Amino acid sequence: MKNAHPTAELLGFSVSLLDMDQTLEFFQDLISQREPNLIMTLDATALVLAQELPGFADIIRRATLRTADGAGVKWALRRKGHTVTRVSGVDLVERMTELSAQRGYRLYFIGAEPGVTDLAAERLRLKYPGCNIVGTHHGYFPADSDPVVAADIAKLKPDVVFAAMGMPRQEQFILNTMQAIGAPIMMGVGGSFDVFSGKTKRAPKLMQALHLEWLWRLMLNPTKIAKVKKLPKFALMVLREGR
Repeated sequence: MKNAHPTAELLGFSVSLLDMDQTLEFFQDLISQREPNLIMTLDATALVLAQELPGFADIIRRATLRTADGAGVKWALRRKGHTVTRVSGVDLVERMTELSAQRGYRLYFIGAEPGVTDLAAERLRLKYPGCNIVGTHHGYFPADSDPVVAADIAKLKPDVVFAAMGMPRQEQFILNTMQAIGAPIMMGVGGSFDVFSGKTKRAPKLMQALHLEWLWRLMLNPTKIAKVKKLPKFALMVLREGR
């Protein structure tokens, strides 16, 4: 039942065609089923990493839902004749926090630098009074500490765990701990807590509408050039795959 949603094939992976509201409904169904799930937002970088990093493609395939995130993925799916709405990690964090205030869903935030995740949670609590963020933890700990961190999270019985550690570390953490934590939704959200804490400013609405968030991130942080350089490789992969 939980896998029944419309998808399109892209570079060997099935990508969800659900829009944001449909994705949120899907999340609520997963929460009601009480089984742990890995959720991924697929952007061009993730799909290139799947070609470069051994095992990352297998991690992506284990996800219950892979949303279309980023202008590159939207472009690739449009070439195949599919209409798709961007469903990004940062937007899902905000919408699920809003739903938490309405329905009491228990959220846990893990990742980012010490202090950043706490500040992100506090700002979201102010924006959505009554939201149920039950705990936070920074992302600066070694992988061999995953079981200890997971045991602490499990005590809080979250419905949703958002992990902001960057790919592929956040997905590896989820796979290492999802059975121990038991949260119905566990999802990597990259730099989302930096945005909500105010450490990083999100692109202006116009740049978002023009699909230029990558340029905004590069302007704010030139070290992101390595990620931007993956975009031409992604485009070539898509063109080689054909329609």
